[in-house]
Amino acid sequence: MAKAVTIKVKLVSSADTGFYYVAKKNSRTMTEKLTKRKYDPVARKHVEFREAKIK
Repeated sequence: MAKAVTIKVKLVSSADTGFYYVAKKNSRTMTEKLTKRKYDPVARKHVEFREAKIK
């Protein structure tokens, strides 16, 4: 079987609240780490979320 192109990654809040999102990314076209600016409900504001591995 072929290896899956999309992988699931964990987007961890840079505000160190422990909150995270789960997102998919194409591992062939996006080789760099994913960063998105999203809402953190614990900090109650928009912060930068960075990619981490799902354990």
